[in-house]
Amino acid sequence: MLFLILMEIRPATTSDLDLLLEIDGTVESSQYLHLEQVGEGLKTSWSLEERPLRNKLIESNPLGDDLRFTLKQIVSGADEGVVLVVEIDEQMAALAVATPEHEHRTMRVLDVRVDYDLRRQGLGMALVYQIIQKTREAELRAVTAETRTNNLPANQLMAKCGFDLAGLDTRRHTNHDMVKESATLLWYAALD
Repeated sequence: MLFLILMEIRPATTSDLDLLLEIDGTVESSQYLHLEQVGEGLKTSWSLEERPLRNKLIESNPLGDDLRFTLKQIVSGADEGVVLVVEIDEQMAALAVATPEHEHRTMRVLDVRVDYDLRRQGLGMALVYQIIQKTREAELRAVTAETRTNNLPANQLMAKCGFDLAGLDTRRHTNHDMVKESATLLWYAALD
């Protein structure tokens, strides 16, 4: 028996906006990147090591209000940016959002999410590569992204797509990010 699956990667439209909320972006991981600080002041150094989480992370990851607003602005043409969707058999399967930062000549990836049931099939990589291509077409010099140390799948995706770890922020979300095993990592893919 032969099944035909129709898959399309395309720019999002205004009629897609409500459907994008149905993408189950739950984050699941049993490991994290442990961040350790050595020294202080200008002699500070950091190391990352993959370790098991104390408790498996299963975290709902709905589209936040800010991201929804950004999506609407880009899709409607009010703001610059890229919103790509993967549609499989007329169902939203994945989403990627990026905005240009002209002052740095970069494209910033705001979100890449693949529906929980469709992960590990290359959809996230395909979207990231599409963002990289759109960045080249816009004649920008790099793509940037942020991940959290407790989201190992997102970090692995960035590394697989050729991004380099460019920095970290141990207090982006709270003053206790390192204690919560969720510091922010900054990724960079140079195009020139």
